[in-house]
Amino acid sequence: MPQVVALVVLLAVTAAVGVWWRARQGRVRVARPAAAPAEAAQTAQAQWAGLGVTLGERATFLQLSAEVCAPCRATARVLGSLAAAEDGVAHHELDVDHHLDLVSRLHVLTTPTVLVLDPDGVEIARASGAMTPAQARQALALAG
Repeated sequence: MPQVVALVVLLAVTAAVGVWWRARQGRVRVARPAAAPAEAAQTAQAQWAGLGVTLGERATFLQLSAEVCAPCRATARVLGSLAAAEDGVAHHELDVDHHLDLVSRLHVLTTPTVLVLDPDGVEIARASGAMTPAQARQALALAG
């Protein structure tokens, strides 16, 4: 009987963790400012230019992906088509394997991770996991 109770508890905990994890996939979170606005904008613009990222006039989706990540490819399609349909919106994808220092500095723990950057290159929101078109539009709405 104790094994049955332990199994039921284990299944319940596993189900709860699965529901929690699934709910977090693609969810857009507003970023907290790290520095004064003018200082953050100057630093961000230089950082992205150094990586070859051209910022959009309205917003930029910066996607951090891995080569072997299927959700990354799906998210790239969603963000790419939204960027193509919206004026002033850019989408760039960087491979985490080639930008380990950036991954560490930005505290990226999973792929895909999408940063939503304002026209100055300052992170205004972030999402981890595969994004749906609705979630991408929600993230873009945060940019104004």
